[in-house]
Amino acid sequence: MFDFYPERSHIGIRLDRYVAGELSDLSRTYLQTLIDDGQVLVDGQARRAAFKITPGQHVTVAIPETAEVEIEAQDLPLDILYDDADVVAINKPAGLVVHPAPGHPRGTLVNGLLYRFPEISIAGTSRPGIVHRLDKDTSGVMIVAKTDRAQTSLVEQWQARTVGKTYVALVAGVVEEEEATIDAPIGRDPANRLRMAAVRSGKDAVSHFTVRTRYRDASLLDVRIETGRTHQIRVHLAMIGAPVLGDRLYSTPKSRSISHDHGLERHFLHAASLTVDLPNGQRTTFEAPLADDLVAILERLDNQVDGVS
Repeated sequence: MFDFYPERSHIGIRLDRYVAGELSDLSRTYLQTLIDDGQVLVDGQARRAAFKITPGQHVTVAIPETAEVEIEAQDLPLDILYDDADVVAINKPAGLVVHPAPGHPRGTLVNGLLYRFPEISIAGTSRPGIVHRLDKDTSGVMIVAKTDRAQTSLVEQWQARTVGKTYVALVAGVVEEEEATIDAPIGRDPANRLRMAAVRSGKDAVSHFTVRTRYRDASLLDVRIETGRTHQIRVHLAMIGAPVLGDRLYSTPKSRSISHDHGLERHFLHAASLTVDLPNGQRTTFEAPLADDLVAILERLDNQVDGVS
């Protein structure tokens, strides 16, 4: 069961478009079937797809149990960074979807995890052990719960914002500030429901960045986030005129040109480290080495360093 509460930016949006925006992992055809079957309720009542929602309403989406539990365990290559009785940390490659969805039931991280660690199947959910996620084209470290106590502990840490999360991003242009904080709420872009945007009615989001290296037409940043909103880093950096290179969704003509010049085939965003309290009480930092394709990009840029690095 998923619960959503429309905000001011959603005034007049059709129910089917709103739900599709909130559950972007599910196909529109599948969501339409749920609406037709009365599985999508607004304030406890089934509504048609064309129903216009308003702020303050309570939208619930029920996923039939059969759709949640039928997950195929697959022998997929996994880069294991750490493994104990409670958790496993992995280095997720770019291009790998985290969890199955109708229309994409196989070839995901969860399919691979269930094969390697069948004990992580918790409570019959379609996202066993998953307490956070990375976008499909974002590589880097993720932690997965293998036990109920680990699941509970990690969820509480994410809610309390005590998890340390650091990313590496290559952005368009030469960023002048040595370091800065971006504090701007994020919500659905009212003009394009596939995108997120900095909107006044959005959820609070805070990102901090430090410039690691400046190149002729790009900058390499270390980014630390306090919150974990959808596309947060990509939105915040695009907002200040430094979109992540290779990012098709938040690109500008200039960033697309730079990305093409440097041969980027996906966005240059990597989850470099994750710091959590393990169930045994030990605070631990997991680090994922930069993906090979991103290392190759930086090697080509190294002879272009301009000024302070």
